[in-house]
This record gives sequence, structure tokens and C-alpha cells, in this order.
Amino acid sequence: MLEALNLECVRGDRRLFADLSFRLAGGEMLYLQGANGSGKTSLLRMLCALTPVASGEIRWCGQPISRLGDEFRSVLCYLGHQNAIKDELTPLENLLTAARLAQEPLSEDAALAALERVGLQGRVDLACRYLSQGQKRRAALARLVYERRALWVLDEPYVALDKAAVDLVAGLIGAHLQRGGLAVLTTHQAVTVAAGAVREVWLGGLAASSAGAARASC
Repeated sequence: MLEALNLECVRGDRRLFADLSFRLAGGEMLYLQGANGSGKTSLLRMLCALTPVASGEIRWCGQPISRLGDEFRSVLCYLGHQNAIKDELTPLENLLTAARLAQEPLSEDAALAALERVGLQGRVDLACRYLSQGQKRRAALARLVYERRALWVLDEPYVALDKAAVDLVAGLIGAHLQRGGLAVLTTHQAVTVAAGAVREVWLGGLAASSAGAARASC
């Protein structure tokens, strides 16, 4: 279970949000919405322990993530708005490198299958600098095909994707929720995820709302 308690975010002399609380259990997705500059990416980075909170606390399974360290990072999959791939490497090399850095076992055959599933067949040995923005995004998102960490935090996962790729990623998120995983994401696109309950949080002065039943994850 992921909990946010009375979070406040301050950037410079501006308070982006305050008194933000929510609870997310296994099988649930948090859909984070708000205008540009409302603090969506800042909140995602807080949930990943990459940005400190001005006040409040974030807990995983009842424990503050600030105390869990590597134990929390071992259950976290974070994909930011930037693709975080190296242009001089191929999609295959990027995927295998990402798996090694995350200390996740991934064979070359499994990596090739993941890249094929996201529509990069015929491009796996081409340096990423030669790929389109949509293809680069597919290369970054290929890790979701095999990712089994409990908490997915995704910043604009559908950006630069065509409809077929958007549907594929939504399906991967839905399968993750069906396994009892949790997901937090931002998107400017209206995309339906077939499985799991959805909670919605708006930043920028609007009230938070939620829907659906929770399943225990801890």
C-alpha cells in the first residue's frame, strides 16, 4: 500500500500544492491530473523519493519511504517524461543495460521479444539516434513488458505514441493491476485501462476523487 499524508510541494517562492493525501492499494491506479506547472512531475518524483517533500510523509506498507531506502527502490519502477535511453546504443542494448542496472534478470531472447511486442521489430539493432520520437518512446516503454515490480510510477507514458501503441501500454498497465500491482501516472490523454480500480487526483485547487474497490498489497 502506498500512502501520501498531508504532502506539500514548494518550488522557489511558490507553493504548488499542500495538504494532499491519498491511499493506493494493490490493483489500483492513481490518475494524476492538473494544468502544466501544477506539480504533477514534482509529485511523481516525491513518490519515488527523488525529490524531498516540503512537509508531510509518504509511506510504503506503513513505513516512511525515507527510511526504507533500497527496500523501497526494489519494488519501484519509475519511467519519467524523458525516455532515459542513450542515443548511441540500440534499443536492444538500452533494454539490456536498463535491466542490468536494475539488477533484473533479462535474457537477450526475452529482450528481443519485448521489443517486438512494442513494435520495434526490424529496429532493434539500429542506434536510437536514428529512431523517431515515437520509436524512442516505445524503446523506453519496452521494459514494462517484463517488469514485475509492485509500484509503477509513469510520467506521461503515452506521449509521442500512436493509437496502437497507446492501447498496448494501457494493456500492460491493466495486466500489472490484475496481478495486484499499483500504478501512478500522469497523462493529458483520455485512455481507458481495462483492469483495476482508478483513483483520480487533481492538482491546482480542485478536490480529489476516487472510485473502485481496493485490494490489499502488503
